[in-house]
Amino acid sequence: MKIAIAGYGAEGESNYQYWNTPENQVVIVDEHEPARPVPTDASIIIGDDAFSRLEGYDLVIRTAGLAPRKIKTDGKIWSATNEFFAQCPAPIVGVTGSKGKGTTSSLIASILRASGRTVHLVGNIGVPALDVLPQIAKNDIVVYELSSFQLWDLETSPHIAVVLMIEPDHLDVHDDMDEYVNAKANIRRHQTCDDICIYHPTNEYSRRIAMINLNVHGADVQAGAIGRYAIEDDNQVYVKDGMFMARNRNICSIAALQLPGVHNIENACAAISAALNVGGVEPDAVREGLQNFTGLAHRLKHVREVEGVTYYDDSIATTPGSAIAAIHAFSQPKVLILGGSSKGADFTELAETAARSNVKVAILIGDEANKIESALQLAGVKSVNLGSDVTMDNVVLAASQQATAGDVVILSPSCASFGMFKNYGDRGDQFIAAVNAL
Repeated sequence: MKIAIAGYGAEGESNYQYWNTPENQVVIVDEHEPARPVPTDASIIIGDDAFSRLEGYDLVIRTAGLAPRKIKTDGKIWSATNEFFAQCPAPIVGVTGSKGKGTTSSLIASILRASGRTVHLVGNIGVPALDVLPQIAKNDIVVYELSSFQLWDLETSPHIAVVLMIEPDHLDVHDDMDEYVNAKANIRRHQTCDDICIYHPTNEYSRRIAMINLNVHGADVQAGAIGRYAIEDDNQVYVKDGMFMARNRNICSIAALQLPGVHNIENACAAISAALNVGGVEPDAVREGLQNFTGLAHRLKHVREVEGVTYYDDSIATTPGSAIAAIHAFSQPKVLILGGSSKGADFTELAETAARSNVKVAILIGDEANKIESALQLAGVKSVNLGSDVTMDNVVLAASQQATAGDVVILSPSCASFGMFKNYGDRGDQFIAAVNAL
């Protein structure tokens, strides 16, 4: 087959390795010179219009962040996610949402591993799924973190779909909120009556996805079992009297969870629900799985205490909702570091939450600093606008000057990192280094 690898980042590199076989003629196609090393014997097409010149290819493999509408071809548009779902021999638990999907996916994997299962955690978590595919056996379990980009054109839904809180995000890439939600809906859209969907108890977008009607066996019926997590009503996991529970039975104490914040208790309810629906999971495995997972890098991670002020790195928080969750995680007075590059977000709710939640001051950075500052002013929250021409050392110094003993300083930007930093990891690493240098 004649195959175009459209986009050459980490996933594009994995795609090239997977499809570059003797029977295929493979070409790497990108709008810009790839940042990753290209194999010396690879054919490559570079140019602003490269994705619109793909006539004559049997297969165009779309990298996750590339919108399908940008590709012009008379062949089939495909993706690593579609290929993995088509070839994977094991059941898949898929997790999506605007925030919490990495943590929830990791908790599911940890619980299932504690129960003795062989688990493969792949996808948006940072592990290209096709790299892992040869290792997967029929009796294993796959936990797949799915972004809207990976779900955009997915033709198969996972056996268990977990739909977390959804809020406006990636509107710099998606045309609008409807397109964003419609992309995420593919986690549920192709499920059958044998499948399961677990969804957020109050979020309207999550409910909309869960309630998609499918035509099954010639009749319009709701496909598969559905249930909300974190409430008693739907036979999934909820919290009562400090215990994780299901169907009025104790599972384990919430003290087993090693992550701060009410939002992480909700994430744990979703994770335990999914694990129990896989089957064969006992309460002791749930407790052990929760205890074994201490959090992902740059997700509300404790960095250091300096002169009575505690610093937390939450650089992964690229939406206002994520920053709101970080605010709610602490009762202490808070100094927030907010801002970065635009994802089309509205900061009104974030500002109103800051006004109600003991936020002393917000240190603002990046392209969105002025927009956030306007929202905070309307809500009556003090801010210090440092703009984009500032180092992380100076940002952390400014935050430390506003904080006193007993306060927490949280890097929870609510924006993308680009412009000032390579990515959210680079932003978090620079924050950690600056705090350690105080």
